Amino acid sequence: MAVERRKDNKNRVLKEGEYQRASGTYEFKWRDKRGSRHSISAVTLEELREKEIDVLRDVLDGVRVDKNNLTINDLYNSWVQLKRGLKENTFSNYKYMYNMFVEGNFGKNRIVDLKRSDVRGFYNYLVEERHVQVNTIDSIHTVLHQVLELGVEDDYLRYNPSDNALKELKKARNFEVEKRRALTVPEQELFESFLSKQGQYHRWYPIFTIMLWTGMRVGEITGLRWCDIDLEEETISVNHTLVYFDKRNEERCTFAINTTKTKAGERTIPMLPKVKEAFLMEKEYQKECGLKSKAVVDGYRDFIFVNRFGNVQHQGTLNKALKRIIRDCNFEVLDKDHREDAVILPKFSNHSLRHTFTTRMCEAGVNIKAMQEILGHADAETTMDIYAEATKDLKKSEMINFEEYFARQMKA
Repeated sequence: MAVERRKDNKNRVLKEGEYQRASGTYEFKWRDKRGSRHSISAVTLEELREKEIDVLRDVLDGVRVDKNNLTINDLYNSWVQLKRGLKENTFSNYKYMYNMFVEGNFGKNRIVDLKRSDVRGFYNYLVEERHVQVNTIDSIHTVLHQVLELGVEDDYLRYNPSDNALKELKKARNFEVEKRRALTVPEQELFESFLSKQGQYHRWYPIFTIMLWTGMRVGEITGLRWCDIDLEEETISVNHTLVYFDKRNEERCTFAINTTKTKAGERTIPMLPKVKEAFLMEKEYQKECGLKSKAVVDGYRDFIFVNRFGNVQHQGTLNKALKRIIRDCNFEVLDKDHREDAVILPKFSNHSLRHTFTTRMCEAGVNIKAMQEILGHADAETTMDIYAEATKDLKKSEMINFEEYFARQMKA
């Protein structure tokens, strides 16, 4: 027995899912692959079927039916599910930046309404209202650009509205990210001399000395265990890094062990006499104070550098300590030396000590390949960039020395 097909009031056969309402208008109903119900309507059957073609095209292309209501946060959630190939701490930092600065307000904007001016306005809001630093906005932009690029790839957006937004912000506001520079030799001597004195900051002498004379990254230093160093062979084995991040699905921050930043990061560093002395000093200090490492991070234990509770050191704590050291060292200098050209410490961070070590190697004429291996750079280009910067300053000072030498010769 043939099934009688549904017809409209003009006796036209309606397709599956098509309906004519009592008012005479038309409706098409269907379910998406998730089982959710959807419908579209039109005044005429011809108009309805044109809309049906768009629906069918979106279904075949995998485009979400609710694209008109899709928000930046919806795209972000898709990006989180799809993003691969990042270290967990890097991925966690991306998510932290998005959740902290984008999700609650800007992330609620609909994709279909998004314009370039909206992204520019958002970045201006971060600067003017939330007083966010430009390097933080740089990190926010990194994740937001990737999220919106997913919208372009899935045909929700014709272009990425965040393209060039960060560059324009920096240019319009004359933002210049302060270039990290190495300590000069007199500044380095002042820093080491201040830490070597008995007093409240002497406790920090071992870790900062080792950082300064090995060029190790802060996560490599804080993750170092006693079994990673050989005091007899005078070598340091760098084979992992300690990271601090938001753990997924947990409302707390925690430490974790990661592989080194790159494969080249796994390396053995020769231990200079000053570095060996610093390790022995740390060991003796902990013995005198009855201090032991209590932390266990992903099965790793017996960490060298611990706080007074026996827990691993944190990068933020080290940077805060540096700020206090710089402040009090400079006060001490200025109290004793009132000359305008008195050497004082500039503002610097943990990573500046790695940069300083690299610069000292450049000045000493260490082979580029050896520098690359000691620093754990994946390619020589990174090493060469630092080398070029360091030798530029060195050439300038050498020319000044040459000029002074020539002037002395002329007088003689």
